[in-house]
Amino acid sequence: MLGRKKKRSLNEKILILGLGGVGSYLAKRLVHEGYAVTAIEPDIGLIRHLDGHLDARLIQGSAMDINCWREANAKSIDVLIAVTNNDAVNMLTAMIADRFGIARKVARVRSTDFGNPDSVLKADDLKIDLIIHPEELAAQEIVRLVERTAGNEIIDIADGQTQVMATRILNDSPLANQKLKTLSQTHNSFPFRVVAIARGITTILPGGDHEILPQDQVLFMARNRDLPKLMALAGVKQERRHRVMILGGGLVGCRVAELMGKDVQVKILEKEESRAAELCHRLDHAEVLHGDGSDVEALNLAGLSDMDTFITATGENETNIMSCMLAKHLMDTSNGENGDKNRKTISLVSKEEYLVLAATSGSDIALNKKILAANEILKFIRRGELLSVAHLHGFDAEVVEILAAPGSPITRIPLSRLDPFFYGKILIGGVYRDERWNIAVGDTRILPEERVIVFCKSMHLKDVQKLFLV
Repeated sequence: MLGRKKKRSLNEKILILGLGGVGSYLAKRLVHEGYAVTAIEPDIGLIRHLDGHLDARLIQGSAMDINCWREANAKSIDVLIAVTNNDAVNMLTAMIADRFGIARKVARVRSTDFGNPDSVLKADDLKIDLIIHPEELAAQEIVRLVERTAGNEIIDIADGQTQVMATRILNDSPLANQKLKTLSQTHNSFPFRVVAIARGITTILPGGDHEILPQDQVLFMARNRDLPKLMALAGVKQERRHRVMILGGGLVGCRVAELMGKDVQVKILEKEESRAAELCHRLDHAEVLHGDGSDVEALNLAGLSDMDTFITATGENETNIMSCMLAKHLMDTSNGENGDKNRKTISLVSKEEYLVLAATSGSDIALNKKILAANEILKFIRRGELLSVAHLHGFDAEVVEILAAPGSPITRIPLSRLDPFFYGKILIGGVYRDERWNIAVGDTRILPEERVIVFCKSMHLKDVQKLFLV
């Protein structure tokens, strides 16, 4: 259950250490949501780049320079986010922040040797409230997606009573080339709703007149008991993936193989010979091959035609995206007309600008370590006010759970009469009423104190607050 704050304090202040990667993405999100952000960054070029379009206080200097902390007025800061490229600096600055009296402290630490209950130095020892392991987050998310039904992304929301499913619409799907209002009239034996469509590099929060086109990536919302019916309607097969090929044996690729365990047949294709040899000794339950994943012959020799899921986890965006495109083509055509069209590809992409491009070209699902880490941090900061249930991979959108404050705009009129300003930015998915979650429709009216599931464009969380809070 979410808290009932009416409004975020305008005096709530956040200090970010390091504006590369996660830091700059977080700063933009937090400023957009109304937080007062101060950042310390040593790279003057990066500061100049961000200064023109980021409404934050930027201080050029080292995170280890106490004078910079004093300039940032650290004693007035509410939350520290240490996301420099140096684990030791991030851990040490949390202890410095504790001395300044900063209440909540977040640190990005790539090494998993720190912060765990059995570690030599635990989170309490380091004075850290939340430790972020980006590679571990990415690996766990990939494994979760692989283990999901038919390789489609299925997310539990609303206390597990409701689920959202992302799947691609094929040419022969019964949903292809149909308007949403027609679908609701034709298929009304159980309630479901199309809450987002990824088409090309554009995410659409659709209305009744929108049409589903072949190759659209569509996000459906339904009660968990109705999901099998929805999968059958969308032409999605319900079966588990057991054969996985991973391109790249770095931190993420290696960790995915470790987490998969004995129940999944895993092959790793690693370009660097010495790293491949190291992985052979480290991984007991995975087959490690030395080869170039961007080469057709190497993929075929590695047995791509037998794989159910192909994952690209190298450190190069272009390699990950292009190899997914190549693998998708080879897997779809390997057995001619009888090929399994439900084979899936997952790519790791480090630039958020490439996410939708990757998800609409060759990757069924595209992941970004920076966004995964940022979302964990945002959930920690927002707790008690606005809880982001999940970022929707491949969509420029999020699922948000929020409590409707008494007197807020959302409680005054039915959903069909909402201000046109919110059209295409916010979509109300469900409401908790009569001790169960219900799919929201046009004549639904949200009552004060009710919990609501909202789908919104990633940069419109501020508008969700305008609608639900006073």
